Amino acid sequence: MATGQHKEKEKEFFAWHAAKGEYDVFDEPTNRKLVRECLNLAGLRPPARVADLGCGSGAFTRALQGEGFDSFGLDLSQALLSAGRRRYPETAFITGDVEFLPLRSESLDAVLLSGILHHLPEPAACAREMQRVLKPRGVFMSFDPNRLNPCMWLYRDKSSPFYSPKGVTENERPVLAQDLVALFSGLGFEVKVGYLSGLSYRYVASALLRLALPVYNLLDAWLFRPEFMRRRRAFVLLAGTKKNPRG
Repeated sequence: MATGQHKEKEKEFFAWHAAKGEYDVFDEPTNRKLVRECLNLAGLRPPARVADLGCGSGAFTRALQGEGFDSFGLDLSQALLSAGRRRYPETAFITGDVEFLPLRSESLDAVLLSGILHHLPEPAACAREMQRVLKPRGVFMSFDPNRLNPCMWLYRDKSSPFYSPKGVTENERPVLAQDLVALFSGLGFEVKVGYLSGLSYRYVASALLRLALPVYNLLDAWLFRPEFMRRRRAFVLLAGTKKNPRG
């Protein structure tokens, strides 16, 4: 049975990573690529007001600003937000929980869920908050590891015999696109799905696997490039438009 997210353990986990300076797993070109793919899927153009939820130390918040958006970051972890404020002093960050957002209803043009949905054993509360804070015809975008990807399943899914808890919290599990589509569609969003591989990791927690990263990055970019492998790519991307009740 699914249980709720353990907030304090999330904070402790990310405080430890913030202290070690080992939080941003992608390189800068990959951060920009992820953001651009989300924006393209959503059809979002600047100058929109975008909240980067689960922003961590602000890499994707900054990437949104680089694309011309009026963006700010929100995260549960004070330690990561402190790192973000040091790194990007011109960027606004606020503390908050994606399941209980400290934001006004219908106040945002768009939201980026920065790899946050797979941290939520029960993402319905977060989805309801997206429905609340977005303006009519506002959009949410998200990216999360794909449970149908063989590497993500083998390494990061608890049902795998090769699952490793190193570098993740107990809350995390790769997602299934159809589950998220059903959730957001049921709340009145028009949802589109994308899949993405070819992302370049710069860091994983396991020192042994870190040595294999160049090989993994190359295989991930090559193996899942064909269209028939699309649904097996490493990340699920979603874009959902909030329907206007006034038509």
